[in-house]
Amino acid sequence: MPAKQSNIKIDAADFKSVARALTMVENDLKGSAELLKNLHFAKNAPVIGITGPPGAGKSTLVNDLLTRLTDKGNKVAVLAIDPTSPFNFGSLLGDRIRMAQHFNHPYVFIRSLATRGSLGGLSAKTIEMTDVLRAAGFDYIVVETVGVGQSEIEIAGLADITFVVLVPEGGDEIQSIKSGLMEIADAFIVNKADREGADIFANNLKKMVQQKGAEIPVFKTIASGNRGIDEIAAFIASAKISNTHKGLLLAEKAWKLIGQRRMADVSKTDLQNRINEAIADPDFNLYAFVEKL
Repeated sequence: MPAKQSNIKIDAADFKSVARALTMVENDLKGSAELLKNLHFAKNAPVIGITGPPGAGKSTLVNDLLTRLTDKGNKVAVLAIDPTSPFNFGSLLGDRIRMAQHFNHPYVFIRSLATRGSLGGLSAKTIEMTDVLRAAGFDYIVVETVGVGQSEIEIAGLADITFVVLVPEGGDEIQSIKSGLMEIADAFIVNKADREGADIFANNLKKMVQQKGAEIPVFKTIASGNRGIDEIAAFIASAKISNTHKGLLLAEKAWKLIGQRRMADVSKTDLQNRINEAIADPDFNLYAFVEKL
């Protein structure tokens, strides 16, 4: 059953209704708070988080994955999170063209969202907009984010299944992968596996996973060649969503939402203007400035 709240119907069968609801929530338009408070989740659609460094081929991989999921009649929503420029607050990436073949697909809804200054890559708006998509009645929701800062860790507080996408060129990074990343990844994907050193990289990753005593699969894919995607789709279909950490994850979501509301009256543009004026004083002190605010 589609969700209905405050006379606003959100239905995966009507993409315009979904787009309107997302716009309301993203821009804090009138009625958005009431809409969120009345969301009803009739379908327990899993949220699939896909994160990794820029250039790992995530968008191409998501494009291939959409084909696999929709071939089985599933309706899929994609929320693509792009980092925001600290100067003009616009999205830094424009690689959604890689999913262009699905833009007009009747079973695929794609929406981009800038991080809005969240250094970890995810903002409170990501949580709210994901919940709108869950309430709309999609079968799967894919959240794709660039791995900058702490976004790999943060995605675990949002997603039911988290994939961390890496590339063979990141071989040196494998030794410095944080333990937190090991804890949040449900699976690793070594993309561009046709490149030199891919097998060694994947094997080292598997050894590291085993040393941690974790049962985390490592998949090898060539997204540009549409290879290895069937295994990813099969893993998603067979994955059992655990509620073990549900309280912890909900607390993380609540923390972000509370932080957003407490900062709601702080304008970054206004803050920058005030700082530009204040730094004319040779005795300017940032901490004294912040305390006055």
